[in-house]
Amino acid sequence: MQRERILPISIEEEMRGSYLDYSMSVIVSRALPDVRDGLKPVHRRVLYGMHELGLQAGKPHKKSARIVGEVLGKFHPHGDTAVYDSLVRLVQDFSMRYPLIDGQGNFGSVDGDSPAAMRYTEVRMKAIAGEMLKDLDKGTVDFALNFDDSLEEPTVLPSAIPNLLANGSSGIAVGMATNIPPQNLREIVDGMIALIANPELEIADLMKFVIAPDFPTGGIIYGYEGVRNAYMTGRGKVVIRARALVEVTQKNGRESIIVTELPYQVNKVRLIEKIVELVHDKKLEGIADIRDESDRDGMRLVIELKRDAVAKVVLNNLYKHTPMQDTFGVIMLALVDGVPRVLNLKEMMIYYIKHRNEIVLRRTRYDLDTAEKRAHILEGLKICLDNLDEVITTIRQSPDANTAQEKLMERFGLSELQSKAILEMRLQRLTGMERKKIDMEYTETLALIEELKFILSSPEKQMEIIREELLKVREVYGDARRTEIVPQEGDFSIEDMIAQEDVVITITHDGFIKRFPVSGYRRQARGGKGVTGAQAKHDDFIEHMFIASTHNYILFFTNRGRCYWLKVYEIPEAGRAARGRALANIMELQPGEKIRAYINIRNFDEPGFIVMATTNGIVKKTPLDDFSHPRRNGIAAITIEEHDELLDARLTDGEHQIILAKSSGFVVRFAEAEIRSMGRTAMGVKGITLDEGEKCISMVTTKRFDTALLAVTDNGFGKRSRVEDYRLTRRGARGVITLKAHEKIGALVGLLDVNDDDDLIIITTHGIVNRQHVSDIRLTGRNTSGVRLIRLMAGDVISALARVPKSDDEGDSDFPIEDADGQIDLFV
Repeated sequence: MQRERILPISIEEEMRGSYLDYSMSVIVSRALPDVRDGLKPVHRRVLYGMHELGLQAGKPHKKSARIVGEVLGKFHPHGDTAVYDSLVRLVQDFSMRYPLIDGQGNFGSVDGDSPAAMRYTEVRMKAIAGEMLKDLDKGTVDFALNFDDSLEEPTVLPSAIPNLLANGSSGIAVGMATNIPPQNLREIVDGMIALIANPELEIADLMKFVIAPDFPTGGIIYGYEGVRNAYMTGRGKVVIRARALVEVTQKNGRESIIVTELPYQVNKVRLIEKIVELVHDKKLEGIADIRDESDRDGMRLVIELKRDAVAKVVLNNLYKHTPMQDTFGVIMLALVDGVPRVLNLKEMMIYYIKHRNEIVLRRTRYDLDTAEKRAHILEGLKICLDNLDEVITTIRQSPDANTAQEKLMERFGLSELQSKAILEMRLQRLTGMERKKIDMEYTETLALIEELKFILSSPEKQMEIIREELLKVREVYGDARRTEIVPQEGDFSIEDMIAQEDVVITITHDGFIKRFPVSGYRRQARGGKGVTGAQAKHDDFIEHMFIASTHNYILFFTNRGRCYWLKVYEIPEAGRAARGRALANIMELQPGEKIRAYINIRNFDEPGFIVMATTNGIVKKTPLDDFSHPRRNGIAAITIEEHDELLDARLTDGEHQIILAKSSGFVVRFAEAEIRSMGRTAMGVKGITLDEGEKCISMVTTKRFDTALLAVTDNGFGKRSRVEDYRLTRRGARGVITLKAHEKIGALVGLLDVNDDDDLIIITTHGIVNRQHVSDIRLTGRNTSGVRLIRLMAGDVISALARVPKSDDEGDSDFPIEDADGQIDLFV
């Protein structure tokens, strides 16, 4: 037995050659669309197979399995799954901006449901798919042999619609990928018509017509920079958002976020699962329930919120943490003459127009050839009719058809086609009417030949034909844009969605917090009983209240000397009667911690200091920027000794004066410069000397000498004195008297710096809120007892004070009618 010849081949060369062949096969024959018709080979073969089976629009549907078998057996030597999946995508209106196939049955859903098996579904082509195959029988495109050289298939379709731009495409090849977004057909046609009229147009000019991608699922394109990059360079990142609105449920008054459109190719079921997972992990707060109410009329995903949740805050977090905001990475890669190229918007349009120009030329040549052949035959018929008797005699005297054909050709100088047409002519054509029709047809055919020749010789006329065909496509198949464009660029900021307004922040003794518009509290005369501003339990009372803008930062300082960082809009908004939300659910407070002070700032960029004081009279000054990077579980602001607590913290510029008050009614005033700057973990220095049983109850920082100090006792008495009445002393002094404390007026509970343009809000342990003009409290000397500020019921004492800007609003239309004592109860 003769041994076979063995040739030594380098394995590197063999691997290189084999891999290159495989790569080019995947790139050219499977994964990438052709720039001319926007189709991959499998999609082209599916449409051509349906065309061969006669499944045009308006014809009866046929089983999908029939088409899959046709394509597999004749053109596509791959698995049936690949063919059926490709067919399914051409049906899905959530995948294709302009679906090419009309299906009956289950072809999947936006929820990620799989399509039914091919034996259950039925299909036929849509009318727009007919535009893809239009003039295919006129020699407009080249045909190539199929995989077994038994049949021919088109290498490209005529494509009277710009399918690549209209429907887009996606695919992964070897070493490259394409991801072309769909566009609006009207915009594409308008852009191409403008480009035909002026081929020198720049891409920026075309973008006035083709504004942005237009996805089948709608949504919102947020930011235009990615779109601009994609159109200019062929690569870009387009940010897409779900379309959502906020509704208030009439049944329970809660707000709900209603999602009606999702970003392109986002799976609704997976989105719901992601939201549920984030809620369970406590990364998304404020969501009470989520329901999918979608039906055949459209998508409706209901995200029901908790009562204290801010809808816009929750929506922003959904955009940030879930696929409700997604990025579409644009790679406009397509085959140009069999070579993959990344194209910009103008190049794609130019290649399509060139393709259509080639189609028009080849179709015109085909029509010209057909017209010339017909004119040639008509000329023969005319000769026959002009010599009718002689032609009839010649035919009758001939023994057979071949002889008659030869004699006619010899006698009248006819061609084979002409003589054959004469022999096949029916006798009814010999009537006078038919003879006129032949003459008319001949004249019309000659005119058509001239027109076709003119088209072939005139590039301008060719462009005019392309323009007219595009306009017809626009009129028949064009529709309105679905995807909205929001041109703002940059990362989304929650402050873009939160109105900037002043709000009242209240915190109860048990640590419940809420915010409410400052206009919700109206002014009363001095001595009035006030209005109920918050519902407190029998063992709870309002301990803190202050004013802040919704866009500000709040630094919360606890009794243990720790600092927590929070945005005002993150504080839940609640009604006047609500207690609010527990601080423990907003900040990770340690056991036993209570809020003692706050710093309300816009940002941390400005220079400044935080001055703190404790109940034991210790003071400390720390730079503001030391607090700009807090942790979720808080940071140390001051080291607190045992049996001591943080009293207050204030923002200063290093040149303020510090005023400390003791429960016995004594006050010390000294310059801030006497306190050196320290780190966050320092303990501080003595600010005021305390006697046994005394404690420091207030700290005031001021730079104005025209300011007054308002001292208030727990029994509802108060007095207003000028700051200059308190002499400047050294840090650590015992202080001077400010109010003669005794059993009737009670102990000193607060000291505020005020002026005539301020209002005073007093809060009692029973939840009573009183607002009055500071100017109604007369100025008195330093060593006096003061006047009654509020009438208190038995067992009630003042728990907190706040200074707010004066309100000129005398109306109380939003409040219930006062009773005889001037008391208003908002909880009825």
